[in-house]
Amino acid sequence: MSFMTKLESSMERILVPIATKLNAQRHVCAVRDAFILTFPLTMAGSLMVLINNVLLHPDGFIAKLLHLGDLIPNLADYQAIFAPVLNGSLNILAILIVFLIARNLARSLGADDLLTGLTAVSVFFIMYPAAVDGNITMQYMGPQGLFVALIIGLIVGELLSRLSKTPKLEIKMPEQVPPAVSRTFKILLPIIIVTVGFSVLNFVLGKVTNGGGIHTIIYNLLQAPLTKLGDSIVSVVVMALVSNLLWIMGIHGPNTIAAVRDTMFAEPNAANLAFAQANGSAWGAPFPTTWALVDGFSNYGGSGCTLGLIIAILIFSRMKDQKDIAKLSIGPGLFNINESVIFGLPIVLNPIFIIPFLLVPVVNLLIGYAAIVVKLIPPIAYGVPWTTPGPLIPFVGTGGEIMGLVVGIVCLAVSVLIYAPFVIASNKAAAKSQEEGLNADTETM
Repeated sequence: MSFMTKLESSMERILVPIATKLNAQRHVCAVRDAFILTFPLTMAGSLMVLINNVLLHPDGFIAKLLHLGDLIPNLADYQAIFAPVLNGSLNILAILIVFLIARNLARSLGADDLLTGLTAVSVFFIMYPAAVDGNITMQYMGPQGLFVALIIGLIVGELLSRLSKTPKLEIKMPEQVPPAVSRTFKILLPIIIVTVGFSVLNFVLGKVTNGGGIHTIIYNLLQAPLTKLGDSIVSVVVMALVSNLLWIMGIHGPNTIAAVRDTMFAEPNAANLAFAQANGSAWGAPFPTTWALVDGFSNYGGSGCTLGLIIAILIFSRMKDQKDIAKLSIGPGLFNINESVIFGLPIVLNPIFIIPFLLVPVVNLLIGYAAIVVKLIPPIAYGVPWTTPGPLIPFVGTGGEIMGLVVGIVCLAVSVLIYAPFVIASNKAAAKSQEEGLNADTETM
């Protein structure tokens, strides 16, 4: 029996039963289905990011390749055509998710799903940072506010659904009252209890955090361990893992750790670039270990090296919905935009894809680091636009070293190989869930 066969067998024995049970758990279902329902919007937003950063940005990969900045005056000004799509998709993703999670959970509990979802949106803004000089920030309405949206959606969905079934809290209206009016009065008291309760909680948290609220608490909890990391391969691996762990919870990992990451690695990156410019080569750059390792070897297709996942799905998956998402995502994925995969597949809270999403970047990081240590390639010293197709990043970043391209291709191949058995396991888990669903339907007939 080959190694791959043994691995597939082990995962089928261990992961598939776990995934099947989790897929039937109502909170997991509520979150999973919420992200699936937002897929068309996240896909639209991802495509606009692709157009604006690859074609309409002077430093975009295709824009630089075709010298579009020279051919089209004020090229970046045309980003204003497509930017509003982001405001109606990725930039309000947390609002959409908090509504859908609460609605899905209420539906599974037999409660009023629409009013529960609307109440969750209300609570989300009750807990939102206060306006400054009359202006409310959009910072936490998008991916950066998703973790809070997940918490609020689940709590409101569970709490309001249970309170609405308490007879003593129900206001019964006469039969002649229109159904829509009667529906709202039926759970009026539970809605008041939930919204006022969260308002009191927000007041208390604001006092504790000097006005920052729940978002500040979560940010500080994430930032504290990051600030203690030093500049080494261990710190790079740990920060990459933290970034991807945040994605798994639905939080935009790179944006969340950006302040700490940029502070830690700005000086080494600048020193490497200065050395390369002064010597005309990246060989001998003083800092071989920087965040450039992550972009250079483990972010092909975006965080988690999801370009490898897309390729693995296209080769090994038999599920039509997975293949459809992969086909739609391969274009943005080539330029390292992967919201459509993270929220559409989804990877968020997916018990099977969590493991390779964390494992693949670490393996590729170590491959790239080893190639630098043994002097197969020089350190990545030159700045490379983040939309550059994956394997080309170490090639361009090392100053055109052909072995950089070879190592990049090896990393992409490794990511496909690691993702492949998990793709196969996800197919088997889905088939088993479907079979159990059919058996349950048969028994109830």
